[in-house]
Amino acid sequence: MRAEDLAAYRRDGHVTLPGIFRPEEMDGAVVDVMAWANTVLESLSEADRHWYVDRSVVSAEVLRKLDNPQFHRPFFRDLAADPRLVQAVEAVLGAGVGVYFSQIFFKPPHGGGPKPVHQDNFYFGPSNPDGVVTAWIALDDATTENGCLYFGDGTHLGPVYHHVAPADRRFDLHVPDAIAAEHPMTPAPVPKGGVSLHHGGTFHQSSDNRSERWRRACALHYVSNRTRFVTPALPYDDTMVIRVT
Repeated sequence: MRAEDLAAYRRDGHVTLPGIFRPEEMDGAVVDVMAWANTVLESLSEADRHWYVDRSVVSAEVLRKLDNPQFHRPFFRDLAADPRLVQAVEAVLGAGVGVYFSQIFFKPPHGGGPKPVHQDNFYFGPSNPDGVVTAWIALDDATTENGCLYFGDGTHLGPVYHHVAPADRRFDLHVPDAIAAEHPMTPAPVPKGGVSLHHGGTFHQSSDNRSERWRRACALHYVSNRTRFVTPALPYDDTMVIRVT
């Protein structure tokens, strides 16, 4: 990571690093993850369907997300340990990191509803607020039309707010609207193969996909080996943690 990229991360709480991976590497990631998604869809219980299936898509059954690809899929375990990515993460966190949790996000054409403003550190409750960085890898070009991330610059320098969620959508934990409205959000498009790094305290959100193209992404939540999730808002399985360095 260049010195100016690290300075931007420290100032804004996020930075976009294009070209970490080659587009053809992301083609391989998409093949792997779509095969995994098809297998999972066939075996989901009704309770899990409520959690994982994207209800905004009416023409077909599409997953909203899948959890812990770094544990379940060798392709993504290798991706998480790739030196090109780990070097950037360790520039932020220091030497010695692991992936505590990860997700694949699916936003199909004209689907993939919005994700409201939230802070990862509320979900994770880390022992060190600066000990978590999310590496959001664009498996497709992420644009303002198909649902790229938006960030609240500098919000990682403030508190982690208590989040709220609708009773029927526990996964939509978000910063209360009145607080979110005080912080302008700016788009952060990421080209295919690029990575957006963001601090666990940074406000971020995504919009729905209004385009004809997919917007798939892998979010790897890296944690310093000295940091633990001590007050998480949701349950996380410690046995799925992958130590990288």
